[in-house]
Amino acid sequence: MQGGVVYNYVMEGSTIGQIKALRCRECGREYPATLIYACEDCFAPLDVVYEYDRIALTADALTGRPKTLWRYIELLPIADPSHAVDLGAGLTPLHRASRLGEALGIDELFVKNDTVNPTFSFKDRPTSVAISKALEFGLSAVGCASTGNLAAAVSAHAAKAGLPCYVIVPADTELNKTVQASAYGATIIAVQGTYDEANRLAMQVADDYGWGFVNFNIRPYYVEGSKTLAYEVCEQLNWTPPDHVVIPIGSGALLCANYKGFNELRAVGLIDDVEIKISGAQPVGCSPVVSAFNAESEFVEPIEYPDTLAKSLAIGDPGDGLYAVRRIRETGGYAQSATDPEIVAAIKLLAKTEGIFSEPAGAVTVAALKRLVERGEVASDERVVCYVTGNGLKTPDAILGHLPRPVEIEPRLDAFTAAIGVKEVTPWSR
Repeated sequence: MQGGVVYNYVMEGSTIGQIKALRCRECGREYPATLIYACEDCFAPLDVVYEYDRIALTADALTGRPKTLWRYIELLPIADPSHAVDLGAGLTPLHRASRLGEALGIDELFVKNDTVNPTFSFKDRPTSVAISKALEFGLSAVGCASTGNLAAAVSAHAAKAGLPCYVIVPADTELNKTVQASAYGATIIAVQGTYDEANRLAMQVADDYGWGFVNFNIRPYYVEGSKTLAYEVCEQLNWTPPDHVVIPIGSGALLCANYKGFNELRAVGLIDDVEIKISGAQPVGCSPVVSAFNAESEFVEPIEYPDTLAKSLAIGDPGDGLYAVRRIRETGGYAQSATDPEIVAAIKLLAKTEGIFSEPAGAVTVAALKRLVERGEVASDERVVCYVTGNGLKTPDAILGHLPRPVEIEPRLDAFTAAIGVKEVTPWSR
């Protein structure tokens, strides 16, 4: 809800809103926390930097707070908590995946299950923060360019905030995702082209109309929501961080945000200065970050025409791609791709072993992790967290042709027995 419980737990003397600056990732130039998204000198992205020494956030302080990402409000870029647009995103299950771990050969495997967010993907996290910031800036409308999941998240949070919403998507975006966004009242514009072409149009709209497009002019604040995954993983592991996390890569922003999140927990003293490997996963049909990592290159060559069933990751020119490569290298992680058949197999394996139904973009981490284990790059005794970021019900067509059809029978017990192939059944007795 807007404000509501978020406002209620803010205490007098809170350190909310203690943003030091927006800082350029390349040259380090700092800017005030206004509606600016790129450095005026080198055009690199800007990151929110807080007054960390003024943030007194402890594990005990989190007790009793709302079970959403807004429990970490001291580390989110909102000056006035009454602007918080909270649909309940965050604090999703950290699922101990013992059966999946056994199948992959990992003793201690966890799945961070973001399929259960309000619009069923991790995109609710950055969007909740971005739309809240749009309200704080007094913007008259919001929107985004999207491959589907962001469209739904922005539309839902805009509806709650009472803001008009405009979404630009590639024309081949899954119908389930555009229907979901339309249901929330957004205006959907389908571009006859790639995501990158939709992206460029969205940038022009944001600049010309002065609206808040979450992945452009609100981007420094938008990406802050994604880092709450890192916060939650550590809190749910009782502040003993994992050895290794595997994160899907589209634009690269999610991976970079989690790198930032782990480092911020160190900065405020919630975790010790430990090493956390961060690995990234992409589909083979759109894996520019993986290619750059494997080539030991400082250039991420764009993919003009992505070709993958993981459409949420079909971003041929990832805005944070180079930074994702650097973060992976810095942490000692790996970049791994997976084929479409491997992704389908991972969807089925995750569902059959752990009861979690993922879309292709989420299951790519499971497929990539399988490859990493097989190559000996992830040890069996590592504590591993695999991020699963979107619900399989958004993309049922991706797996429909790979599942058995229902068995049709006459409504008789003998027909049922013949269909299931069980020769002997021990009768149940009271």
